[in-house]
Amino acid sequence: MPDTTPDLPALPVTFRPGRTRAVLTVLAVFAFAAVTAVGMLLDGLGIGERLSFVLTALLLAGVLFLLARPHVTADETGVTVVNLTAKRRLAWAEIIRVNLRQGDPWAFLDLSDGSSLPALGIQPGIARQRAIQDARALRALVEARSTATPEAPRG
Repeated sequence: MPDTTPDLPALPVTFRPGRTRAVLTVLAVFAFAAVTAVGMLLDGLGIGERLSFVLTALLLAGVLFLLARPHVTADETGVTVVNLTAKRRLAWAEIIRVNLRQGDPWAFLDLSDGSSLPALGIQPGIARQRAIQDARALRALVEARSTATPEAPRG
């Protein structure tokens, strides 16, 4: 008898905006190097002023690395959503639906408590097709593993 279920990714699996992350990481390194170089090469600056250039470069690189942080990891027991500054662990039964609609900046997880959680790890910014594939894969995992019974039909 042929298997009629869609192919599910092997667990654990991590979804992240790979191209966006690569661009932000490279940009962080170059920004740090450029701002630090400017601070060191300017004549007439004291040690405090040079240090302020380095600290500014660190702050800028830190913000860019923070923007590169989001990801969604699914394993046997549930899903971990890591956004810019927050991390949330969800059991499979807590997730009702995975949504990535036209024009959405990232995927949203509809939760059993009636709230919606943005999942910045699946975002169509640079790689739209990849984000659609990731959202479909996570949706299939949720449908296969969730024991929740939503009141509205899944879409």
